[in-house]
Amino acid sequence: MGFEFSRYRTAVFSALAVLASAAMIHYAVEKIDSAVYVNTGEADMGGRIIVLDCGHGGMDGGCSTADGITEKGINLNIMLSVRDMCRLYGYDTAVTRDRDISIHDSGVTGVRNQKVSDMENRLELFNKFPDAVCLSIHQNTYTDPKFSGAQMFYSATNPESERFALILQNKFVQNLQPENMRETKLCGKELYLCYFCNNPAVMAECGFLSNPEEASKLTNEAYQQQVAYTLFSGLNEFIN
Repeated sequence: MGFEFSRYRTAVFSALAVLASAAMIHYAVEKIDSAVYVNTGEADMGGRIIVLDCGHGGMDGGCSTADGITEKGINLNIMLSVRDMCRLYGYDTAVTRDRDISIHDSGVTGVRNQKVSDMENRLELFNKFPDAVCLSIHQNTYTDPKFSGAQMFYSATNPESERFALILQNKFVQNLQPENMRETKLCGKELYLCYFCNNPAVMAECGFLSNPEEASKLTNEAYQQQVAYTLFSGLNEFIN
C-alpha cells in the first residue's frame, strides 16, 4: 500500500478510533432552511468552528470506480471519521450532511434545480460561522487511468486558504503518498463552494477513482480512516 504511517501516527490514530467508538457524547442538531443539518457541540460562536462537507449525495453520486462504486459514499465515510476526530479533540464541528441525502430545499423539483439548491445550502453553511475553517471532501477522476494522487484546490477569496491547502497537500505526501508531486491549485468559479466561501476553504480531492490501484485503496475502510486522519492532522496544524 506504499508508504505506511509511522508507529507513532498509527498509535495516535488507533487511540482516536477507540475513543470514537466508545464516546457517548450528545451534540445538538440544528436545521437550516429545512435542508442543511448542523452538528455541533456547545458551540462557542467566538471560537473557530470546523465546517465539513462531503461532496455529492442523494441522487448525485459523483464519479465512480470502474465497477460502479460511487464517490458520494466514500466522501461521507471519510468526512464522518474526520468529524469524530475533530470532536474528540475538542473542536466544534458542523457538517453539510451526515447521511446519504441531497440537502436541497423541500419542494424543489428537477435534478438541475435540486443540485443548484443543494450547492446554495452548502455554501450557506460554509459562510454561516465567522472565522470558520471549511473543508470539502471529494474524489477525482480522469479519462486516463494512469493519474493518481491527492490534490488540494483553493480560491483567492480568503488569504488563508492557500496556506491551508499547502498544509493538507504536505500531509498527504508525508502520511500516504510520498511520490505525490501534485501542486495545490487555485480554482475559479467552477468550484462554487471554495470560490464563494468567505472563510478559509479547501476542496480536497483525495485520489483518483479512475486509477484502479488508488480506487482499490479508497474503497477500503482502513485506508479511508488513514485519509481521514491525514485531513484531521492538517486541519489541526492549520488552526494551531
